[in-house]
Amino acid sequence: MRLRQSLQGRGLRSIGLIVLSCGILCVHAVAQRPVDVASVQRSFVTPPDDARPMMRWWWFGPGVVKPELEREILAMKAGGIGGFEIQPVYPMALDDQTKNFRNLPYLSDEFLDAVKFASETANKNGMRVDMTLASGWPYGGPHVPIDQASEQLKAITVEVAPGADFVVAPAIGNGESLVAAFIADGAGKQFDSDKMTRLTEEVRNGRMALAPKPESRVVEFFVATGTGQQVKRAAVDADGFVLDHFSRTAVDNHLHTVADRLMTAFGDKPPYAVFSDSLEVYNADWTPDLLAEFQRRRGYDLAPYLPQLYSGTSAISGALRHDWGVTLTELVDERYLTPVNDWAIAHYTRFRSQTYGHPAVSLSSNNLVALPEGEGPQWKSFSFTRWATSASHLYGRPVTSAETWTWLHSPAFRATPLDMKAEADCFFLEGVNQLIGHGWPYTPPGVAEPGWSFYAAAVFNDHNPWWSVMPDVTKYLQRMSYLLRQGKPANDVALLLPNDDAYANFKPGTVSLSDEMKKLISPALMQGILSAGYNVDYIDAEAIKQVGVPYPVLILPHVERLSPETLKTIAAYTEHGGKVIAVGSTPDLAPGFVHAEQVTAEVKSLSKALFAGPHAQVVSQDDGLGAALQQAVQPDMKLSSGSDVVGFLHRKLEGADVYFVANTSNHAVNATATFRANRKFASSWNPFTGVTNGLQAGPVKMELAPYESRVIVFSDTTLAAPEAASTDKGRMVADLSHGWEVRFPGSEKTQHSLDAPASWTDDPGTRFFSGEAVYTKNVTLSAADLAGAKRLVLDFGEGTPVSVDPKIKSGTRALLDGPIREAAIVSVNGKRVGSVWHPPYVLDLGGELHAGENRIEIRVSNTAINELAGRAPADYRLLWARYGQRFIPQDMDNLQPLPSGILGGVHLLEMK
Repeated sequence: MRLRQSLQGRGLRSIGLIVLSCGILCVHAVAQRPVDVASVQRSFVTPPDDARPMMRWWWFGPGVVKPELEREILAMKAGGIGGFEIQPVYPMALDDQTKNFRNLPYLSDEFLDAVKFASETANKNGMRVDMTLASGWPYGGPHVPIDQASEQLKAITVEVAPGADFVVAPAIGNGESLVAAFIADGAGKQFDSDKMTRLTEEVRNGRMALAPKPESRVVEFFVATGTGQQVKRAAVDADGFVLDHFSRTAVDNHLHTVADRLMTAFGDKPPYAVFSDSLEVYNADWTPDLLAEFQRRRGYDLAPYLPQLYSGTSAISGALRHDWGVTLTELVDERYLTPVNDWAIAHYTRFRSQTYGHPAVSLSSNNLVALPEGEGPQWKSFSFTRWATSASHLYGRPVTSAETWTWLHSPAFRATPLDMKAEADCFFLEGVNQLIGHGWPYTPPGVAEPGWSFYAAAVFNDHNPWWSVMPDVTKYLQRMSYLLRQGKPANDVALLLPNDDAYANFKPGTVSLSDEMKKLISPALMQGILSAGYNVDYIDAEAIKQVGVPYPVLILPHVERLSPETLKTIAAYTEHGGKVIAVGSTPDLAPGFVHAEQVTAEVKSLSKALFAGPHAQVVSQDDGLGAALQQAVQPDMKLSSGSDVVGFLHRKLEGADVYFVANTSNHAVNATATFRANRKFASSWNPFTGVTNGLQAGPVKMELAPYESRVIVFSDTTLAAPEAASTDKGRMVADLSHGWEVRFPGSEKTQHSLDAPASWTDDPGTRFFSGEAVYTKNVTLSAADLAGAKRLVLDFGEGTPVSVDPKIKSGTRALLDGPIREAAIVSVNGKRVGSVWHPPYVLDLGGELHAGENRIEIRVSNTAINELAGRAPADYRLLWARYGQRFIPQDMDNLQPLPSGILGGVHLLEMK
């Protein structure tokens, strides 16, 4: 924003492009700039606002009004949210004049006026605004004609009776074309794709002439046709075909029709970034000029080989599919990613892109966008998130965002603050340092609580009953996002993505490199690296070509196909001290089709020479990788126990090493951590308070509660004096488990006494209550109770581990039911002392207790599920009749109230 304001008029447009291009793309120098650890420590206490989490803001319909837009923006700011991404999606209600409710057509003047208002309001409040360059996803809409819509190649098999002298060709519809036809002996599906003969006769009057034969035959027609995919979750007047991402014409049309018009809403203050959501262009594997582009790029005509490409089983098919896949990647890079990024720069903004999925983008495709973004918390297996962060590390992008909490603890409103932290920590372990929450549903005035929700996502707006602790949750997320932007990434291991093997595995309709990696990179392999004491980035052959291998160790996981050029670069890497470990086998095949025999011989020769050298070795199985790594390089963080659930991320500063350490499990881990960092001083930085405590020299004792996280810093200068280690678990001063008064503001239930901890759902009067319950108790302490106490804490207990729910995707909730369901704000003698929402469920009372009578107040909030369980589900019959079924609420049937309130004992402890 500041850049655009500094450019006085359009006359300096070219200067602006140069400056912005450098600011967005030439960030490697910024990432390498030395950072003083003392200044980082100071900022850790009060981190900058630009590290705050953001939210995807769903505008349903979009039926928005300015007063509510302003109210929600201010609520975000108050909750510690740094900005939003505007995402117009499907309508949730019909237009209703009696309620002054109207769905604004997408791209209408009224809609753009609402966008302008939201942007201006955010700017006034120092908040970031991103804009999705579409409604729903992927890019597309009513402006996409059939000849610019996503395409696929289909094979249509027609049987030919013995003696027939023609075959009936399939009907070719609007936007379709016959690419080629082939014939072979056989019947039904029983024919050999590798032995088909191309037919050259033209189709006349729906028939193709054949030379008669006495045998049964089949003709396979290859037809380029639209996938028919429609934009997902589109707003009113935004539905239509998904565009062809391999077509520059289709992309330019979208940018002109949609993106240019959206930018008129921003005037001289463009959005911080424009966004492309998930690349989910399913079945798209063709474009009208693919054959011409293939021949130009690969040097041979693909058309004669279409049967082998489509369903062949010989060795040639893998090579053909490889070359086809490489061509698709080049086309999507050149015709989609590059022009959208260029458009963003020309409009003084940045392109934030989820560059994975379908079509076949590669890890290095992320180098074509300003802001790579990931998705998925699977830190111990292949993930789209590590795909994005690895690209950022390789290509010098200091900030990597992630779509966070996409599938968190379904159904909507079920997610808790602990769920948020548990998943966010997994993203931090993968290198993410900007969270984009999924998300914030806009709710019009007058809608019954808890308001609207997206069909399949958590809700993080102020309609959520536990919103009162959101500022504390976001402060933790902000603090960690800030810290993980400092210095340089320090992962030891590069894992080569076997792109060439993935391409060879492509099949028509299934052309995703990132999806193939899930099959080629096993969880056992990833866990072998992480549990051995290392963190890891992915790398691909293009990155090796561009930047080399900037890691001590390179792993080749079951790689079969690899180019001679890449092998030569890897060999040079080992000559300069780099270590290479191949798992399972060594490369022995040419990637592509042209001169395959000669190239294969060269690959085998180079591979043999590489692994005969002193810096390369082969391990036979994934489970042997950890031991091989430890022989190659000293572990970065070695744990005495718990290495299967405790992860770390290492950043290197000038004169310091910073480690983020997180327990990702529902059980405590007590271990000793030995760090490779060899510096004079050590300290522990509290990610919740920002307080620094010195540590004794040597290995670090790690006592991690379930889902607890720590920051350990090793520095050349002292940051805090070390404290003597203590094993004192605390002396009980008072058992406060009984005798609480409880009231339910906003409920018909009056105040009552609680003899023992219990869920308020046990009481029929509050069974369906969602909101805040206020617990109060007077506690009398003597001077002797307080004498000598270093600090007094409230201890609520440990919580109860739960087993994995088979109906919930792995990693989408914290598998722990806390002793407080779900969050609490604690006050002592009228002063707020803190919140309780994560393990350890212990709160320092900060010296607020005194001799005599003290009043303790605990405001406990649950989820909105209880309220929803007490009412009939929403009826969308008429809405769907009007607009079609654009969404189906997920897991909202048969809701039951959840335990709520203080469920365990409460004890006042003295900590020495």
